[in-house]
Amino acid sequence: MASPRVVRIPRGASVPSAPPEETPPSPARPERADLRVNVGGSQRAVRLALLYLFALALVYLVFVVSARSTAGGTSPGGQEALLLFTAGAVLFGVAGAVLALHPAPRSIEASPSRFVVRGRWGGRTVWPRSSELSVRVLRRFPARGWSTVGVELVELSAPGRGPRSYLVEAGLLTGESTP
Repeated sequence: MASPRVVRIPRGASVPSAPPEETPPSPARPERADLRVNVGGSQRAVRLALLYLFALALVYLVFVVSARSTAGGTSPGGQEALLLFTAGAVLFGVAGAVLALHPAPRSIEASPSRFVVRGRWGGRTVWPRSSELSVRVLRRFPARGWSTVGVELVELSAPGRGPRSYLVEAGLLTGESTP
């Protein structure tokens, strides 16, 4: 094997640059978006989903033990029924967890002209930030065991668009924290 050889690449002669005559006007700077992470809403949604899954697992175990202890519970027909019951429990578990987590967005990007809600599953919803945007608090949840900060269930609506409900940390849409 040959030893590595150093290859030199010649640089072009340095040409002195002419002084700039006048810098062209810079285009308008893009709006600066304030990224607000939805910690409280996410905590509440995750904890409720875990509670749901725990309760579902307990009910599942009770039914499985009950089915196995009955006469014919270990027969082939009983095994098929148990398999179908297990598939149903998994389906209910996934669907319930998705429904519990869905209303809590990951974050909100707020700029002077719009809100961009970054959803739990990666989707983005753009809302205009104007007098036409209606923000209504449907329910307030205090900071207790479900989340370390207060959480609000808010409804956003704008003309020509249907309302959407979000589970967000208190004050996340306004940038202020509420007691």
